[in-house]
This record gives sequence, structure tokens and C-alpha cells, in this order.
Amino acid sequence: MDPVILSTERLLLRPVGPQDADAAYAACQDPDIQRWTTVPSPYLREHAESFTGTFAPNGWRDDSEFTFAVLLRDASGTGEAQGVAPEGALVAMVGVMRRGENVAELGFWAAKEHRGRGYMTEAAVAAARWAFTSAGVERLEWRAEVGNAASRAVAEKAGFTMEGTLRAALVHGGTRRDSWVGGLLPSDLGLPTTRAYLPSGG
Repeated sequence: MDPVILSTERLLLRPVGPQDADAAYAACQDPDIQRWTTVPSPYLREHAESFTGTFAPNGWRDDSEFTFAVLLRDASGTGEAQGVAPEGALVAMVGVMRRGENVAELGFWAAKEHRGRGYMTEAAVAAARWAFTSAGVERLEWRAEVGNAASRAVAEKAGFTMEGTLRAALVHGGTRRDSWVGGLLPSDLGLPTTRAYLPSGG
């Protein structure tokens, strides 16, 4: 798929590239990101360079995973976004990963210094809307290790319905762990779907 750029009121979402290596490396030194996500721990510069220079761009090329760098955008028209150049501040990363026929998974992390402002939810909704309208996705899933309350809060604010707990569904630090799972449908965001949905009991 050809890379795309999305924008919201406060954010710019563009495909991850080598120019994001330094910011990704710095952000992923945060112990919470290493604890709750699948990034390597310890997170080395070579990991950031490989992810931003090879893995993320290849996902767009082979239509398997679409990873966006989430940046503060210029909302003022002055060339400054909250005192930072629009492409100068990496707020988060969000990815849409294909998981099956018209099903994908939404994953994300936010840089520590940019949490608590609603940026992650804003970016998650933008990525979800794009997945439904442009990537052929009919169901979007969110998964996180049980206990990752911050990620769950973002998912719920973005409209995901919590659907249960999957036993031993994740591997982290060489150990199988339970996972929360949530689902988001186009109709949850007021969007049409390409295939009719018949709920159980309906």
C-alpha cells in the first residue's frame, strides 16, 4: 500500500522512517514501554534503527503492517506547534497490523512526556478510521497484557468494546501471559461497513 499521511486537530500521523530513529530510541528507554509492549528490553539504538529503517517501511510495502509516527502538528499557522516544530516532537507511534481476513490489530505506545493530554486516543481514532475507510478492515482488535490499565483506558476512550480475557495469549519476557482483548467495528465510529453483520441472537 502507498504510504499515507493523516492529520487531526492537533496531530500529524505519517509513516515511520529512518528519521524517527533517534526519537524512537529515546522514547523506548521508558521502563513502562519496555514493560508493557513488545519492544526489546533493553532497547538499543540498533533496535530503533532496524525498526524505523527496515521493519516499518517494509510493512507498508508488503501491505502487512502500517505504522505511523504521531507528531505534534502546527495548528496555529505560524510554523510552531506548542513551541515545537511540527515534525520535531514524536508524541507516539500507532500501528495497524493485519491479522486475518479483513481483521487487523491496533497497537500503540506514547512517549512519556506527552501522556495525559489525549494525544494517544486522538491518534488511535484517526488510525482506526483510516483502517476502516481505506485499508479494507471490517474489525479492529486491541490486545494488551492484563494489568496494562493505561492502554485499556485509551482503547475504551477510542470506542473499543472490551470482549474478555484470553489465557496465555501473549509472550513477554519468555513467559506466557493473559491478554485483554477489545473489538472495534466501523459502526462504532459511525462508519459504514462493506459486509453485513449479524450479531448473535439477531
